[in-house]
Amino acid sequence: MNASAWHMLLEGAWTTLWISGVSIAMGVTAGLILALIRLARVPVIDQLLVLYISLARATPLVTLALFIFLSAPTFGLQLDRNVAGILALTLNTTAFNAEIWRSAFRNFSREQREAAMATGMTPWITFRRIMLPQMVITSLPGLINEMSFLIKGSPAIAVIGIVDLTRVTNRISAVTYEPLPPILVACVLYMAIIGGLVWAQRVAERRANRLAV
Repeated sequence: MNASAWHMLLEGAWTTLWISGVSIAMGVTAGLILALIRLARVPVIDQLLVLYISLARATPLVTLALFIFLSAPTFGLQLDRNVAGILALTLNTTAFNAEIWRSAFRNFSREQREAAMATGMTPWITFRRIMLPQMVITSLPGLINEMSFLIKGSPAIAVIGIVDLTRVTNRISAVTYEPLPPILVACVLYMAIIGGLVWAQRVAERRANRLAV
């Protein structure tokens, strides 16, 4: 491959990285909020959230991206391709993250909550200082796993014209008629991105274990 092909691959990797990164950040945060709302068990709202989570988890990313991008003009919205892609990825990962957070909350020790409340802590302070740090640690494997799935599923947004790493790989293969080199480079780049997530998880877990001792 020539220098131009390498440059294109790195640009595609950057597109994949920043779009996935924004979607992950929004999805983790929104998932936590939805989990807390669901735990409040407000009848109508809870049923709507269950419906959303079920549909978002069952809908393929390709279909979701196409629906958002193509249906937006119907509602008078002109969405940029990147915005539509981020929205599709965020809606998908939020549904999975909400269940991960909800599971962590349900498994949290009731005795710790009661002890914190007995010392005079408000529910918000108890959640922020006692519960959330521990929930982050217990949820970390599931969250990292979902982040990895999101990055591996992100090529689906190429269907709406986003030039991500996979789309660049296909373009180079079509021009050079040598598909193997760009595919191998793309595999290495994907593994580097996901490997970075796994490394960050291990570092966070080691630090948490040291603090717990």
